Amino acid sequence: MSWSQAKTACIIAFLFITVSTNAASPTSLSTVALSSSSASFSTSAPAPTISSIRDVTSLVNLFVGTTNGGHTFPGATLPHGMVKAGVDTDSPGNHAGYDGDPQFNATGFSQLHDDGTGGAVPLSLFKLWAFHTCGPLDTFEECQTSIAGRKTLRKVLPNGKPDDAAEPGYFSTNLSTGIRVELTSTRRAALHRYTFPSPVVNPRMVVDITNDGQQSSTDPVMTIDPQTGRVMGGASFAASFGPGRFRAFTCVDFKGDNFQLGAPTEFGAWLGNFPVKQSTNLQQLYFGFRDELGALLTFPPHLGQGSTSILARVGVSFISAEQACSNAEEEIPDFNFNAIRTSANAQWNDLLGRIQVSTTNVDPEVVQLFYSSLYRTHISPADYTGENPKWNSTEPYFDSFYCNWDTYRTLYSIMALHDPEDFARIVRGMINIQQHEGWLPECRGATAQHFIQGGSNGDPILAEFFVKFHEHAAALNVSSSALYTALLADAETQSPNWDLQGRQANIWKTLGYIPSDVWEPSGTNTKQVSRTLEYAFDDFAVSQVAKILGNTSDGAKYAQRAGNFINVWNPRTTVPGNETIVGMMQPRFANGTFNFTDPRHCSVHDPLQSTCFLNAANKDGFYEGSPIVVSEYYVPQDTAKLIELQGGANKFIERLNFIFDQNYFDSTDEPSQQIPFMYHYANRPGLSTQRSRQVIAEFYNTSSNGLPGNDGAMGSYVAFYLAGLYPLPATRQFLLSSPYFPQISFTNPIFGKTTTIKATNFKGNPASGTGGTVFIKSVKIDGIPWKSNCFIEWDAFINGSTIELELTNDITIPCGNGIDALPPSLSTGGYD
Repeated sequence: MSWSQAKTACIIAFLFITVSTNAASPTSLSTVALSSSSASFSTSAPAPTISSIRDVTSLVNLFVGTTNGGHTFPGATLPHGMVKAGVDTDSPGNHAGYDGDPQFNATGFSQLHDDGTGGAVPLSLFKLWAFHTCGPLDTFEECQTSIAGRKTLRKVLPNGKPDDAAEPGYFSTNLSTGIRVELTSTRRAALHRYTFPSPVVNPRMVVDITNDGQQSSTDPVMTIDPQTGRVMGGASFAASFGPGRFRAFTCVDFKGDNFQLGAPTEFGAWLGNFPVKQSTNLQQLYFGFRDELGALLTFPPHLGQGSTSILARVGVSFISAEQACSNAEEEIPDFNFNAIRTSANAQWNDLLGRIQVSTTNVDPEVVQLFYSSLYRTHISPADYTGENPKWNSTEPYFDSFYCNWDTYRTLYSIMALHDPEDFARIVRGMINIQQHEGWLPECRGATAQHFIQGGSNGDPILAEFFVKFHEHAAALNVSSSALYTALLADAETQSPNWDLQGRQANIWKTLGYIPSDVWEPSGTNTKQVSRTLEYAFDDFAVSQVAKILGNTSDGAKYAQRAGNFINVWNPRTTVPGNETIVGMMQPRFANGTFNFTDPRHCSVHDPLQSTCFLNAANKDGFYEGSPIVVSEYYVPQDTAKLIELQGGANKFIERLNFIFDQNYFDSTDEPSQQIPFMYHYANRPGLSTQRSRQVIAEFYNTSSNGLPGNDGAMGSYVAFYLAGLYPLPATRQFLLSSPYFPQISFTNPIFGKTTTIKATNFKGNPASGTGGTVFIKSVKIDGIPWKSNCFIEWDAFINGSTIELELTNDITIPCGNGIDALPPSLSTGGYD
């Protein structure tokens, strides 16, 4: 049995042993005490009301989505850790370094990655590599130090998969050279262990200073200490999704694992495949623009009974190589690999274990899919606190916002449920960026601004925090006034480059939409319809904060601007071939007349087979979504008005069905995420439950190709689907469906409360997502009948309520009686 097969067997056995098999009469078990940055809050939280899964990390499959364009990162990191240590491959889809297809070679083990991105390959900086032997004579000069020269395949298991293993905080692989590589990490440093096959005469280590994912480096620096083998260096690199560049630095130290390593017997800088013995810095080489450069060191082998294992401690910094050394020394003082691995795993267990599920009558793969998805919601953004080279501040600094447009819909709402302290630190960091750069960050990587995808989507993130935690903002060190000031900067002050930050605010305030035919020097004239709809939702977010602060005039002003989506609604546009679908979001000229974009544009039915990605030449008005899809989703603040514009609830349902039945729905694109839940607003929640479950059945599983596209924010919205919830950002409401579990609980350490959702009459989950006893017949909160089968309020999570869902196989059950049973909308008096 392979390692991965054994782990799967243990997981399944573990579930049936440790998890309660009686959801109706659970037995309380206290969770294992684990250290984390949130310990001061978690000590006051009561134990979950169901039997706790003690080792939640054993249910996380890090290899989900590592092929087929998922671009997920399966390496070693902490929750929101800056360092993400993992293997790099020569795959064309190595955006996270890794590819689960064994045909691709390993090229190094680098310290910085991102998860689930598109665009160019980000980061993959400061690769390490080990040589068991170098050529027939095994000489220093024979070592093929370049990427092309050193690359090698991984071992392959009998099941055809690469011989890789991972758990939260740990990664390992066995290379075809016989070298075993293991990785673990702290926040700003990584610890590698390279175990060489016996016999080994000259174990050698490569430090690659210049090769990032794009091979974009310039201005490299590097020194080697001949006495200790310490390598210090850095370079400038290109941003992966924007015009900027950044500098990064590393510091690498080596130590024998259970033996005295001593000084290197050989050392030198290398250029391509040419190591130069005894050279101690790059100035002793002749090199040019974008050359491959680094250090090569030979160490004495372990002469005792054990194998030769060399530990490499790697610090990283965006400030200096000296700070990279300090980071490593502070966080990994004693090179204790097992202790670092154990600590990392404990932090993940503490965080993920705040959400507990009962697994009775649930396929173990569903449990693994849930926790694997939840795990990926805590990879980005990354905590770069102390590593901001742009200004001095005592505030947190977070980076790797890929991108707010991807994440504002679901990622921060799931953090609100169980990780509010980190959420607060991210918000503080965003506010601090606005204070120094003028606008909230949008898309950002490695300290460089990247291209905005939607509107000023930092606004709903800040509003999501404030709407849910305004009473705790001061305790979490979030300034209410600074938060509101940051929102107003986005809403009112035109950015000098709205492609990178802020909005095209002036014409938005004047016309109430972004016209197709106005060119300004401050940004690109594209995505006009999409940006109009995004700006409207952004202003809705501002209005909700204003109301909480008691600023009624601003609340009314921004609520009115939130209705500007109607300015790009053309009631006469129809879908070619289907004249019964009338009305569509369309581009509009400054004089008020409408432009035209084929509603099929950017869909599988587009006769021109065009795309809606970032392209300054595109004047169609839409971004990553056809007009058909965008017209159905982009006004979550007022879906009731959208239903009215479309001719009523029946017409709205027809259009939703048309989107699914004609394959306009695209699970890889963010505009589609809420669409399966939109039937709620037409009083048909059963259809939402079925559609959302069909989406999971069709597109998501725990295999390496278990994601339909770039991970982005897929982890958070899949976790919500499986939890039977869908969030409405910047509001106090969650759309309600049935969970995939008979019971799920959320422990919020700020409130010190656990909220439990129980599904009575739970009979399992149909594999196809169709039918079953999964539809909500009635809801009780703390024993009292609730007004709606379609949504619940944030108060239930503040109070630590018990929410009881009575399930039925009747898909026609409505939201309830009266207009209050429907989810809120602006035009029906919601959110007042």
